[in-house]
Amino acid sequence: MKEKFRNIFWFFGIFAIVVMLCTFDMDYQELWHNLRKAGYWLPAVVLLWVFIYFLNTCSWYAIIRDGKHARVPFWKVYKFTVSGFALNYATPVGLMGGEPYRIMELTPYVGASKATSSVILYVMMHIFSHFCFWLFSVVLYIMIEPVNMAMGLLLAVVGVCCLIAIYFFMKGYRKGMAVRTLKLLCHIPLIRKWAQHFILEKNDVLERVDKQIAELHGQRRSTFYLSLGLEFLARIIGCIEVFFILNILTTDVSFVSCVLIMAFTSLFANLFFFSPMQLGAREGGFALATGGLAISSAFGVYTGLITRVRELIWIVIGVLLMKFGNGTEKIKRNGEIDRH
Repeated sequence: MKEKFRNIFWFFGIFAIVVMLCTFDMDYQELWHNLRKAGYWLPAVVLLWVFIYFLNTCSWYAIIRDGKHARVPFWKVYKFTVSGFALNYATPVGLMGGEPYRIMELTPYVGASKATSSVILYVMMHIFSHFCFWLFSVVLYIMIEPVNMAMGLLLAVVGVCCLIAIYFFMKGYRKGMAVRTLKLLCHIPLIRKWAQHFILEKNDVLERVDKQIAELHGQRRSTFYLSLGLEFLARIIGCIEVFFILNILTTDVSFVSCVLIMAFTSLFANLFFFSPMQLGAREGGFALATGGLAISSAFGVYTGLITRVRELIWIVIGVLLMKFGNGTEKIKRNGEIDRH
């Protein structure tokens, strides 16, 4: 990526961090008191995400490799993963900063079409794993918790929506989604002309991207399920964060309850996808989820606070990583990399 484009992403990340710090909805003295209460659990929560991002990177790396030797080093993909998520956390509507950044960083290694298709595939896999996780949590709730009529209706709606989403994702994997997505954008007033122009200008590239997307599910099933499995595992491991935080306040909580809390919270927060860092929605989701499982709602608010601090720490790390390890790469014909 050209340095001027990288600097644009970097300055955007710095601006987002400053805005978040200035709009933190808590007195800083109270915040410090709550962080001190967390003790060694806060570093444990932060370090847990080293492993979660490792799983995310492995999922994306499996797609990039295409069953062959990858031209891009694994540590570079890890760096792009962390920085990409940092930009997504800070961006309203999500997926508006991190994905272009990843594509532009990966392009010098594998080319524009491969970089685009691998990022699109990974984003699809990341979102797809959300629906699999929510559907799994619906089944888990029915197995271990009493279900009244109101809760049964809610679980039925969530379950049906997840099944419909999974069906459309599988259909998209079989036939590709790039061209279809752009055609849908052609019906949106503000970006209709841009989408139409982009389809006409980049039609060959889009068709090549769709072909690569379809190949992952059709010809490389093992890579498809490996990538999906790693993303799903990352979501289960992410529930340990809730378990760690709640153990600051009480020992009367099971890991299974933490899975249900995380599932409901992520579902609730994603309904407010237009908010940067899902401000307010995440905390509200934790409060409602813990209350629904007969755990104090105050515990949920505290969990949301510590989670928000962890996110902010990793946003800072991701933004800083954008300025390191950015040597100029030149791909040789034999697939090796020259560094200058």
